[in-house]
Amino acid sequence: MLLPPWLLLLSLTSIQTYAQLSFPSPIWFPPNATAGATATTGSNTTVPNEQWSTLLGDLLYFYEAQRSGKLPSDNRVSWRNDSATSDGSDVGLDLSGGYYDAGDYIKVSFPLSFTLNSICWGGIDFGMGYDLSNQTSYLDSMLRWGLDWLIKMHPNNDTLYVEVADTGIDNAYWGGDQNIPGPRPSFQINDTSPGTDVAAGVSAAFASCSYLYYGGALSPTTIGKSSVNSTAAASLKNTTYGDTLLTHAVELYGLAVNASGGMTLYQNSVPEVQDSYASSGYGDELVMAGLWLSLAVNASQSVNSTLNVTSLTAQEYYSLAESYYSQFDLAGQNSVFNWDDKTAGTYILFAQMASLGFEGSGNLSRWQTEAERYLDVVVDPSSSTGDASLTKGGLLYYSGDSNDASLNPALNAAMLLTRYAASGLCSSNDKKATYLSFAQSQLDYTLGRNPMFVPYVVGLHPNSPINPHSAMSSGGDDINQIDTSPSLSQGNTYVLYGAIVGGPDRFDRFFDIRSDWVENEVALDYNAPMLTLTAMHIVTDDVDPYFTNLEVGANEKVKPKGQPCDDAIQDGCSGHLLSEGGKIALGVVFGITGLVLLGLLAVWIWTVRSRGKLGGKA
Repeated sequence: MLLPPWLLLLSLTSIQTYAQLSFPSPIWFPPNATAGATATTGSNTTVPNEQWSTLLGDLLYFYEAQRSGKLPSDNRVSWRNDSATSDGSDVGLDLSGGYYDAGDYIKVSFPLSFTLNSICWGGIDFGMGYDLSNQTSYLDSMLRWGLDWLIKMHPNNDTLYVEVADTGIDNAYWGGDQNIPGPRPSFQINDTSPGTDVAAGVSAAFASCSYLYYGGALSPTTIGKSSVNSTAAASLKNTTYGDTLLTHAVELYGLAVNASGGMTLYQNSVPEVQDSYASSGYGDELVMAGLWLSLAVNASQSVNSTLNVTSLTAQEYYSLAESYYSQFDLAGQNSVFNWDDKTAGTYILFAQMASLGFEGSGNLSRWQTEAERYLDVVVDPSSSTGDASLTKGGLLYYSGDSNDASLNPALNAAMLLTRYAASGLCSSNDKKATYLSFAQSQLDYTLGRNPMFVPYVVGLHPNSPINPHSAMSSGGDDINQIDTSPSLSQGNTYVLYGAIVGGPDRFDRFFDIRSDWVENEVALDYNAPMLTLTAMHIVTDDVDPYFTNLEVGANEKVKPKGQPCDDAIQDGCSGHLLSEGGKIALGVVFGITGLVLLGLLAVWIWTVRSRGKLGGKA
């Protein structure tokens, strides 16, 4: 079969395989936060902007701080220790390793798969940013630490472990990584107790990352420095590792679509995930996995891989993706792009593949229309009756999805806008400019152009948050004194460099309170879109990121008084600041009170009228 023209974008200069990349010398460490207040220049197109490069390094460093298991000898985070090394022993397996999901100590396959998929996709589109900033080896290390753990979690064709640790036990613990309480049970899906969403989601992660390790590319970047070759993926090509990842991707996709237990949400088989990462559907994961498998299978042919793990061709995987797209009626949606819902991402990936002439992908205009319909609503939320709006400070805010992590939906939207516009897919130059401008506004907001004058990345700038909701970095060990040991003014004992916190409330207020997991929690998926956006800026931008413009200490002058009003803290719920739950409760009270008053008024009127009638008769 003739390979389609888009495969010319693959790097075919070498089919030699390489081991994990060596780290640079000297080893890179995050600079002190004070460095973020210093402006730099970057007019030389062969040398990336120093501040963008530092941001990329910080973001990757965060994942190193989240590692579980036995740490390697090249571990850079001095205050971290070996931890949870016996994970999986309850089922006779080694499930140690991987990443702690957020500020706690559970490990969950579903959100991690989205995180790795997102980062690998960014490494494909803007991988040159990692190369230019000398961070590719750290990207390689970060990806393998997560992917190798997911490989452990998939011990055979028909089994995938989806969570390690008990959420209830974990939520009751606040302390360091050497006293994590047990037991830490291992939960699985399998052929008879399936989970279509998580199996397909992990398949998509394996497939997209295999495509990256095969040296695949999706589109040229059409913005920024013309002298920089931005069509290349990050330089971590490794055919052998790509083969390994593709093998697991194919097997898990088979489990997703062919399980004897049928197709179902994974919490139906594993109720324990209901309180951590329950899924709302699986059509989006099936489409995303099918598209990445079609790319990865085709790429494996271009690098002369000897892998023979699937009876399906790349075209057949693509056809399955289209079929599921129609079956689950994914067209016309405006939902937020996140770990639970990948629908919007499928619009962009379909368009990228069509623009490159992928065999069977159909007319580009079809996918342009669908992608731009979605993105037009993102940049102008008022044009739709959906849940999106802009805060007064300019943050894209989705009612419901943004309530517990306001920055993540906005950054994911900015990532999709940037990817689409930078790929040369826009139907007009005006649309391209609009998309890039809005994406930049969300990035700038996150990096300090907001009413709080806070860049919401820990350790990046003197104005950055100092109290992330992270048990391991806090230095405290008493769950009843999260905000007093250590004090909030002192900040966490250990700086969790590169961690993006949940973000401000819908009024643009940020309190920086450690116990407020809504505003201050960190998570693996929070950092993912920022990595892609930062890598893009390293390739295309010589101008410093916004945080270098901030006046040091300006955040203290506008820090809100009192307490927040959210799902973590209700002390600030009064007046117009009531949470949705508070509003409902108050409405019930007023409703009951009103009924009582109306009843009393009716009795009074009846009494008066009765007395009048009696007096007349007398």
